[in-house]
Amino acid sequence: MTSSMQNIEDTNLGMGVSAGEDQYLTFILAQEEYGVDILRVQEIKGWSKTTPIPNTPDYIKGVMNLRGSIVPIIDLRERFGLEPLEYGPMTVVIVLSVQSEDRERLMGVVVDAVSDVYNVKPEDLKPAPDLGDRLRSEFVKGLATVDEKLVIVVDIDSLLNSDELSLMNTATA
Repeated sequence: MTSSMQNIEDTNLGMGVSAGEDQYLTFILAQEEYGVDILRVQEIKGWSKTTPIPNTPDYIKGVMNLRGSIVPIIDLRERFGLEPLEYGPMTVVIVLSVQSEDRERLMGVVVDAVSDVYNVKPEDLKPAPDLGDRLRSEFVKGLATVDEKLVIVVDIDSLLNSDELSLMNTATA
């Protein structure tokens, strides 16, 4: 087990989840805090080189072999249209279980750093604002205020099952 994952488990054990609360693992992208359902997190590991797949968008960094499973790796900075950043010691890959219409699969997302684990009551998760046609908010599950910070909760299933990623199904099947 990686030390990052152990730290998250330690944090998780100390927090305790109250009835009716969901837990979100948060991570940083360009000084903004994003969250994903912690039950979807399979592993957190430091960045390591991937095997590129030809003819894929720039934000698909390639695939990596994770204990016999071929896992596509997506750079969320680039996926969200943010300025690319050179990977450093804080850069991590969060391996997530993603639900699609016909199956469950593992996918990795590259983020600047892991932040924290928060408990959020469903009523504290506000819907994403309508940002108009030019900005796509269908990947945002909602916004939560935690400790006076705004956390953008990502709908990982919508994000990682979008049309642009359908070609990864054939490349990694």
